[in-house]
Amino acid sequence: MSVSQPVSRFSVRVYYEDTDVSGVVYHANYLRYFERARTEWLRDRGFDQERLRKELNLAFTVVSAELRFRLPARLDDELLVESRLEKLKAVSFDFDQQLGCESRLLVTGRFRCACIDAEQFKPRALPEFMRKEFA
Repeated sequence: MSVSQPVSRFSVRVYYEDTDVSGVVYHANYLRYFERARTEWLRDRGFDQERLRKELNLAFTVVSAELRFRLPARLDDELLVESRLEKLKAVSFDFDQQLGCESRLLVTGRFRCACIDAEQFKPRALPEFMRKEFA
């Protein structure tokens, strides 16, 4: 099912620890920024992941990730990650995310996340109360 959720925004600053020898953000760190933004997307909708794990034995995992690097982020840049839920299925959901600095688009990402049993790491249906909030 396609979803018409508004864009969620999350800011993050680039620190020295995020950069590589050439002075730009190390490519794998963009995954961290996108993960933080998706976590805040959930939190903005009232879902604390640790509470979901403890109370409902529910967790989320990234099934696939696709990044496209356009321009580098640099030390001290204030980055803005925009996240939009694009598709919702029984077990999985897809995010489109963009990371920019000022008016420049730096990196885009597409992520498929899945709902899993937190103990057995097997797929499980997204609870109806969450589906309603996501839709």
